[in-house]
Amino acid sequence: MFGLIAAGIAGVAGVAGHIKSRQFVGKRLRYTTLVEKPMLGLWAGVATAVVAAPIVAILPIVGAGTAIAAGLGVGTGVALGVGDAKGPPLIED
Repeated sequence: MFGLIAAGIAGVAGVAGHIKSRQFVGKRLRYTTLVEKPMLGLWAGVATAVVAAPIVAILPIVGAGTAIAAGLGVGTGVALGVGDAKGPPLIED
């Protein structure tokens, strides 16, 4: 029973992290040079998993799978948000 609840929480964390990070990168980081970094999605995902790991360690139902799912969600969201942020150039040369 608790395994199903934990899987649901991990799924929600992953999907919510993906959606929010993709929107943030696509809208807010559009005009920064940060989106030109090729490994931005990987670093964002790893950082999220590392930050979430101690938090989920003290919670009774969720575990390491939730931190990993959140990291994967944020990492893929950032990676796809970079593609959304790259639009037409602002000034034609």
